[in-house]
Amino acid sequence: MHAIVYQGPGGPRLEERPQPQLQQATDAIVRLLKTTICGTDLHILKGDVPTCEPGRVLGHEGVGIVESVGSGVSRFKPGDRVLISCITACGRCDYCKKGMYSHCADGGWILGHRIDGTQAEYVRIPHADGSLHALPPGIPDEAMVMLSDILPTGYECGVLNGQVSPGDVVAIIGAGPVGLAALLTAQFYAPAEIVVIDLDDHRLAVARQFGATRVLNSGRDNVAGELHSLTGGRGVDVAIEAVGVPATFSLCEQIIGAGGHIAVLGVHGVKVDLHLETLWSHNITLRTGLVDTFTTPQLLKMVQAGKLDPQQMITHRFAFAEALQAYEVFGQAADSQALKVILEM
Repeated sequence: MHAIVYQGPGGPRLEERPQPQLQQATDAIVRLLKTTICGTDLHILKGDVPTCEPGRVLGHEGVGIVESVGSGVSRFKPGDRVLISCITACGRCDYCKKGMYSHCADGGWILGHRIDGTQAEYVRIPHADGSLHALPPGIPDEAMVMLSDILPTGYECGVLNGQVSPGDVVAIIGAGPVGLAALLTAQFYAPAEIVVIDLDDHRLAVARQFGATRVLNSGRDNVAGELHSLTGGRGVDVAIEAVGVPATFSLCEQIIGAGGHIAVLGVHGVKVDLHLETLWSHNITLRTGLVDTFTTPQLLKMVQAGKLDPQQMITHRFAFAEALQAYEVFGQAADSQALKVILEM
């Protein structure tokens, strides 16, 4: 089969690899139909994820058709169309019983990280019963790919961890794919204002289209001043950090109001300063975490009901043979105006 393989820091390579085989009774082999590239894949290529070793097939998102299953798989059979979760969950360990699937003792984020992933024609899915979802009929496959990772991440780590509530003023710092996913799902809870902050005017225009009530360009606007003015000096109720650099975390600290919630979505590679000298008395809540994907069934229902349109996040489509070009486009998003790209087998 063809697969996109991590070679160490730098660009990936398209290689021929043997097709994966069942290893455990709980495994399934899935033939990929469509997959995508994640910002986390770019972090791997930069060398930011040392636990991912050279030679690993990348990718942790996709939809496909079950090719074969082990004797311990009860929920799926060959021929089933499935959504692959970015998180592998055994369903039996202490963490899984708490719903913390990202910390599964025999899973978590392993696809495209510790085991070969979904940017290939076939993939082995451990603990298939807890790590796959049946695809609903009538929904485009490429729309479903957005539910592998990006939408549950924005929803769980941003909106739910931020405890967005009706009437809130919500600030989302970063209008990349994960920030836009938080924007789309925050609207489930009817906040009064959703303000999106970014440096890229094109992405801010997209945020407007996706439902932002206001947008601010942090390169030109006095963001903290504007938000304090908007809230009568109180500060925002929820600040969702969706970039992963010290400056954006610092901005969250500047704009959060008393009793507010800061939710961290961004992948942080260096330390940030926590200003407890000003925040200790503000009753704020700071939440971090990796996506657990426990909301995927709920999001599937929202898509089926027409309440959520994941397909609008897709800007570019490539044949799988064009995967290296797709990486270039996705990696140069400021120039290409890419949000999410689809790779089609």
